[in-house]
Amino acid sequence: MHSLWTHIHVEPGSERLIADAYYLTMNESLQNIVQALGITIVVCLVLATSVLALVVHRLRRIDLPPDANFWTTIRAVPFGLVLGLDLLDLALDVLATPIVWAILSRFRLQALRNAALIEAAIPFTQALPTFTVAWIVARTFGLGQAQLTDRHVIDVEEVGPDRYAPRAGRR
Repeated sequence: MHSLWTHIHVEPGSERLIADAYYLTMNESLQNIVQALGITIVVCLVLATSVLALVVHRLRRIDLPPDANFWTTIRAVPFGLVLGLDLLDLALDVLATPIVWAILSRFRLQALRNAALIEAAIPFTQALPTFTVAWIVARTFGLGQAQLTDRHVIDVEEVGPDRYAPRAGRR
């Protein structure tokens, strides 16, 4: 079996030129890959930050029991949260874990926080949108308890026995 190089006539002394051309081609390819990864990271970070900023108000209004399991929690959160967490995970890989931990702790979403930690420990799951898929599965198959919400209920506080007044200010 003959290699391709045995059929190509190379002038003496031009081997170095061929090697240099091959090296430059590989260097440019590597440079293009690194540049594409950098652009992907920046775009994912900007999108994640934007989406998470949009859902902060909705996250403040989630009222989950302290012992809510993963499926109940994932079903109660808005889609923007899981999308933002997956974009953050894609952009920063393992470095996103402390940021995700802080966000989920801030909104008392311990079941998701623990799942995020486990997901970060498993190699090669950063490119998979695990929270987004889990959110879709929970909504499609009715996993977890549905959050009881009634948009016509006014947020009130008890001011006396059997007396209620609208809650003033934010929670």
